[in-house]
This record gives sequence, C-alpha cells and structure tokens, in this order.
Amino acid sequence: MATDEIPRDWRSLPFFVVLGAILLYLLDIWYHPTLAALAITGVLLLLSFGLIVLLISYDGDKSKLYGWKGLAQKLPAVTKPSGHVHFRSKLLWTLVILLLYFLLTNIFIYGIDQATAIDLFAAYRAILAGAQGTLMQLGIGPIVTGSIIMQLFVGAKIINLDLNNDEDKGIYQGSQKILVLIMIMVEAVPQVFGYLDPSTSFVSALNAFSPGNGALLADVIIISQIAFGSYLVFLMDEVVSKWGIGSGISLFIAAGVSQAIFTGTVNWLPQTPSSPLSTSNPPAGTIFKTYYLMTHLNAGQLASGGLEEILLRQPNPITALVGTAIIFFIVAWTESTRIELPLSHAEARGARGRYPLRLIYASNIPVILMAALLANVSMFSILLWSNSTLMNFPGLGHQWWVGAYPNAAQVAQGISQTQPLSGVAYYLSTPNGLEGWLLPIINPGQYGSLLYGHTPYQMLAHVLIYFGLMVGGSIMFAKFWIQTTNMGPEAVAKQIESSGMQIPGFRRDPRVLRRILERYIPVITVISGATVGALAAGADLIGTVGNASGTGVLLTVGIIINLYEAMGREQLMEMNPLLRRFLGGE
Repeated sequence: MATDEIPRDWRSLPFFVVLGAILLYLLDIWYHPTLAALAITGVLLLLSFGLIVLLISYDGDKSKLYGWKGLAQKLPAVTKPSGHVHFRSKLLWTLVILLLYFLLTNIFIYGIDQATAIDLFAAYRAILAGAQGTLMQLGIGPIVTGSIIMQLFVGAKIINLDLNNDEDKGIYQGSQKILVLIMIMVEAVPQVFGYLDPSTSFVSALNAFSPGNGALLADVIIISQIAFGSYLVFLMDEVVSKWGIGSGISLFIAAGVSQAIFTGTVNWLPQTPSSPLSTSNPPAGTIFKTYYLMTHLNAGQLASGGLEEILLRQPNPITALVGTAIIFFIVAWTESTRIELPLSHAEARGARGRYPLRLIYASNIPVILMAALLANVSMFSILLWSNSTLMNFPGLGHQWWVGAYPNAAQVAQGISQTQPLSGVAYYLSTPNGLEGWLLPIINPGQYGSLLYGHTPYQMLAHVLIYFGLMVGGSIMFAKFWIQTTNMGPEAVAKQIESSGMQIPGFRRDPRVLRRILERYIPVITVISGATVGALAAGADLIGTVGNASGTGVLLTVGIIINLYEAMGREQLMEMNPLLRRFLGGE
C-alpha cells in the first residue's frame, strides 16, 4: 500500500481545528503569554492534534496505526543491508558507534546552568545509559518507554497487529519510532521547564535578540538539543542492530555501567573533590578508600566505626565490590544454564545439532523495561510534587501519597533532592545498598535518619514491595517480549522447520514442534523473568560499586555474554554460509 493509497476520512479534522483555536484563545485570555510563547504553543498543538487526526482519519479495515504509515516512512531511518554484512564490518560499525556514544556523553548542552541542574534520573542514570547535562540527557529512556507502551498495547490486544505479518511488523516498528519522538518531548519538556535552568548569560543574550522572550527561547533551544541527542541515540541503536553486532541499547548500557564500576573501584580522588584528602574525606574508589583508611586509622578508630565505613558505608564499600563480583558469577552461571533439544536434518543423514533454550530465555530485556518504568514513575512523581504547574494537577499534584520530596531545610541536611520520603514513589524507589535499609532496620537508634520518618517495619515493607515488584514486573515483560519478538513456540517451530531440521522420532511438522516447545518455552519464560528480576533486585539491596545499581550490573554481565555469543555466531556464519539461514544471518 503506497502512502497516497491510505484510505482517509477527514470529517474529524474541523473539530480539532476548532478545538485548537479555542485552546489558544483561552490561553491568551487566562495567561496573556508573549507572542513567541503563543506561537510555540500553537506549533505543539498542531503537532499533537496532527498525530491524533492521522490515527482517527484512517478508514481502512486494519489497525488504526496504519494512519501513521506515511509519516513513519518519512522519518529519518537507517537502511537495512541488502545482503550479508561481513564480520569485520559489523565489528567496525559497533566500535564506531561505541566511540560516538562516549563522545556524546561528553558534549554538554549549550546554555544550561550546570550548578543548579537537578538530575531526575540520578538513581537510574547507569541503566538509562545517559549523562546529566549532555546530549545523552535522556539516554535510552524514550526508546525503552516507547517499547513498553507498544508491547503493552499489542500484548493486551488493544492494538490489533499480527507481528508475524511483515506489513504489520513494519507498522509496529514505524509507530514505535513516532512514539519514541513523543516520549522524547514528554520527558524533555518537564525537565527543562522545571529542573534544567538556562544560564543567566544565555538568557540575557537571547533577550537582546528578542526582548522579554529570552527565558522561553533558551528553554526551546535546550529542548531542541536534548531531542536531537535522543533521536541520535535511536538512530545509533538502529545502526548497531542492522549493521553491527547485538543491540545498540544493550551496548550503551554495558558501556555506561562498565565505566561506573571501573571508576567506583579505582577512583583515587576524594569523595568531596573540593576538600582535601582526610580520614573523613577518603578516596572514593573501593580499593584506594580501603587502603587509605586501613593505613591512617588506628585500632581504636577502626573498631569504633572505621571498619563499618570500609565494609558498609557508601560510597563504594567493600560489601558493594564483593556483591558486584558475586552477581557477575551468578549471572554468568545462569546464562550458561540451558535445556538443549536434539535436532537432526531431514535430508542430510547424520547431520545433527541441538537447539538451546536458555534459562535466561527472555534475556535481560524485561529488567531494562522494568527499570525504565520505575525511572518514569520517579520522574513524574518529582514533577507532580515540585513543579509549579504540575503541582496543581487535580488529584495528583503535590500529594504525599504519590510521593513527597525533601524541602530546602532537608536538602541542607544532606538528603538528596530526588530521594522520595513517602507515598508510592518511596515504596517503588531503589534501596541504596545495605546501609540504606539493613542498618536502619537493625539499629534505628544510630541510623534512624535513613528511615526518613518511617518505622523499621515500613522500611522492611519497602524492601519487600520493591523486590516483589521487580520479580513480578520482569515476569510480565518477559511474556510480552517473547510474544513480540518471534521467540514463542509457534515462531521457533517455524524457524526450525524452515532450516530443514526436526526433532528425531517426531514427524517433520511445525504443529508437532510447537506442541513440544509449548512444554518448555512458557515455563522457561516465567523462570527467566523471575530470575533476572530477583537478581537485579537482590544486587540493588546488597549495593554495587560506582552506583551502577544492581540492575545495571546484571544487565552488563548478560550483555557482555550475549555479545560474546553473538560474535561467535557471526564468525560461524562467516566460515559456513549455509548456517546463515538457520541463525538468521540473511
């Protein structure tokens, strides 16, 4: 179906034109914005209503998402290779994109006042593969959030698409691209207008250009830079997926977490760089911190709190380093655990093989999706509590049960501005290692300040709710991921059958294969989601070096192992082209 052949019914267009005009008129009466602010609002309404009209106006017999087909085809995209890409070329593209990612994390957004900026994603920064105040401000957040929404809608049959159909799958991917653009604006606009203030010099320069509109124009320019960087991340992910090895999202996560772990282990700078090195301000890295305190504290000082500082206190205690190492070994073991189904070739006698069903069948994607969901809950709860506009939102704005955050006096006492103190946001927040939850429960007298006004029982409830949510949410996303990525019993059966393989002793029929696979894949999917969720939550509770988060460590180990296996498959396909069809290389 060509773009000009999309059936349309434009009867809804006048309604949205009138609605947009009314909204702009009411905005002008109530707030008396400047001409520039009114024009920018008009453009945003035009884009928003335009997307809605494209969906509603589609008059065909397929999913309404076909209304976005023409627009999706016009968005910048990375062309899929027409043939096989050689291993060396894939490796080169992967390395180039990795270097570009590190470059972008060091390009700061022009015009931001870095001293007053607040990082809404501080607790999830390593997982989201971003860097505060740079072009990677949002990281992979919009991509993963858009993926969550599309998977939920398709999995719940709200969107009627058959992902086994090539045309429907193309519409799914195109719609996800548009949704990523929407999520970029949804995540960027509230941050810029509330927590990424432009510098006074930048505003003054723009005021000279357009008197009275300097602050607004500065915010628009900052949003444009964030949007550019975020969409560039999306295109970089496509380059790795189509021309490189593995997934771009996974590559960026592994790169960011590895950097955090390395610096958290060997950083020799003081915890407070502006102050001189001392026993109260030791090196930040685990190794240098341990050595410095062990050589500068006497036996009495070690017994009265020094050992506790070394073993448990943030940042980067020995427990966190040991916990990180344990998670590495556990994940490596679970990744190698698998069920192998015997296969034989239907035509080539004696040709046999095995189809592996790994314990971590859904990979680490469910944890990525769960982490992105919690990051968005954290961001919007902060906005609803403190943003001057959203705090007046009926029923949700500035409500303690949604999430209360520290005031100026509490921030002056050392509490982070992004630390939830109550409500849903508190119970869904990530515990900060053993110091953040175990010590307050065991010894509330000495560590009561870390309870943030709660009882030890409420802190215990927080830990249990967080752990249960990570496990349950990962199971749910694992099921959705298997359904939307052709990893279910029916899709795998067709893949095996098309390669000419069959299970010995059974008739060569996709229906027979499907029945056999249905005994294993649904069960392994649940076990897979529960395992990665429990490992990620458990690592968060123990703590990690470099503030990489347990989820980040889990993801990085799995990503590195998957990347190693993907490189092995690429080399196999390079040596034996007949394997490409079975392994999906062509």
